[in-house]
Amino acid sequence: MGRKIAVDPERAPPSYILTIDDHPLFRSALRLAIERACPEAEVVEAGSLEQGWAALAQRGRPLLALLDLRLPDAEGFSGLIELRDRAGGAPVAMVSGDESPANVHMALRLGAAGFIPKSTTLEVMVEAIGDLVAGMSWAPDVDDPAADGLAERIASLTMAQQRVLMGLQKGLLNKQIAFDSGISEATVKAHMTAIFRKLGVQSRTQAVLVARQMLSGESEA
Repeated sequence: MGRKIAVDPERAPPSYILTIDDHPLFRSALRLAIERACPEAEVVEAGSLEQGWAALAQRGRPLLALLDLRLPDAEGFSGLIELRDRAGGAPVAMVSGDESPANVHMALRLGAAGFIPKSTTLEVMVEAIGDLVAGMSWAPDVDDPAADGLAERIASLTMAQQRVLMGLQKGLLNKQIAFDSGISEATVKAHMTAIFRKLGVQSRTQAVLVARQMLSGESEA
């Protein structure tokens, strides 16, 4: 998973908004919306998760992070899980061209502060960003009870368990997961036992299949 970002509590209060999206034109649209919604905030753009990690390492916790669901170096909602882990408690909102109810529910169940469809008008996007910066949540009004059941299973995992599950999904060995997460192999095994129980599976392979189903998202954005 790479190096974790330790946020220095002595740093100045966050004063920037981080956008992570591999489409320059949409990053420009986000920048315009941010400048209207929160003109005092600096906008820091990243075209990939790795660029986002570099920004966090240099700047510390942002006011808000806006993350595209589809990125070349992320698989579906795995980027959301890792960004929440690295962002020092800052709110993280998803942006996506796929605003299906299942994706909206999954993002919110996994701890996203909001979900902004890319089809949203500039005026609504400004409103959404303003609400998110103010500490409120924002998402389109959707209803998909079937998606809730899937999302709840992943959301029931702790952040540590979600990291282990992502390691399993990537095909990593227990010792590799332990090294990346800074924990012992025994702790990895304990997390795996809890993961199997919460996901209702019996094996590593079944856990990976469930994770891929629930974290991949439904369609290409």
